Amino acid sequence: MVANSNKPHFHVTAGLLQQDGMVLITKRPAGSHLAGYWEFPGGKQEAGETLEECLAREMKEELGVNVRVGKRLLAVNHEYENRIISLYLFQCTHLGGEFKPLACEEIRWVHPEDLTQYRFPPPDEKIIERLTKE
Repeated sequence: MVANSNKPHFHVTAGLLQQDGMVLITKRPAGSHLAGYWEFPGGKQEAGETLEECLAREMKEELGVNVRVGKRLLAVNHEYENRIISLYLFQCTHLGGEFKPLACEEIRWVHPEDLTQYRFPPPDEKIIERLTKE
């Protein structure tokens, strides 16, 4: 599926931040691709940075927090009509800073079993499906 496509292929990171039995999700801002959908915080890898560096940068830019990027939990691929996404989920630990929606519409801490009540992009849905099976 992914290997034979001429579509642009983006490597995207996402962080699993947990606190008091809940996980952090963010709402995509108006005017963005998939605006209004919820997702795990993170973003696209830039040239020259590792996936871990990408995720640490995105957490600072989007939420104003410093994190330690830990173990890669899983990776999923998804092909949209005009692009291919490889999404890598990492366990993250909050090191400092106050959570603020700097580059997202809203942030919310939710119980993992409630994640299915939110509208997520297909790659994030694949992650939720795998996480809820464990």
